[in-house]
Amino acid sequence: MTLAGKANLVLASASPRRFALLEQIGLKPDLVAPSEIDETPLKQERPRQLALRLAVGKGRAAKAVHGNDFVLSADTVVACGRRILPKAETEEEARACLDLLSGRAHDVITGVAVLAPDGREASRVVESRVTFKRLSHDEVEGYITCGEWRGKAGGYAIQGAAAALITEISGSYSSIVGLPLYETTCLLEGLGYPVQRRWSART
Repeated sequence: MTLAGKANLVLASASPRRFALLEQIGLKPDLVAPSEIDETPLKQERPRQLALRLAVGKGRAAKAVHGNDFVLSADTVVACGRRILPKAETEEEARACLDLLSGRAHDVITGVAVLAPDGREASRVVESRVTFKRLSHDEVEGYITCGEWRGKAGGYAIQGAAAALITEISGSYSSIVGLPLYETTCLLEGLGYPVQRRWSART
């Protein structure tokens, strides 16, 4: 809680992409406090269920420490059908993801949650669709070499070099990057956080 009595906005994520997306629309978190929870999918858990569970779970973990503030949390899952792709940590994982995504469409699902100082919670799940061109061996290996895939769900980052490999997207671009901005502002405003949009701050 700030000295002025206004509740802080705590971003429960270490992702620089989510922080940058919020800044893009004039929302700057007062604190970045990532929370660590087990992200292993449960047996028979579907991608949408996983994205929502992790977003809410991360928010609740951060809320236990920052109980007097607004907490914003999110998690992004990449899936082919019901198959959930990993957040690639090795070249082998990234290569397997790209080989699977080559020439086909897949789903990018982001769960987002907002927890208010008074204990109320609100959440959304936003699903978008991304289509990759058919990737050549050289394209896969070139992308592996650039290193952007590390730690990214599905082994790629749409805001980087992989954009040149994508033929079509359907849905929310910001959600594919990691945070659906329209839904996020709706959740914050719905729970009483005073959202001041970027153009408002300039007037």
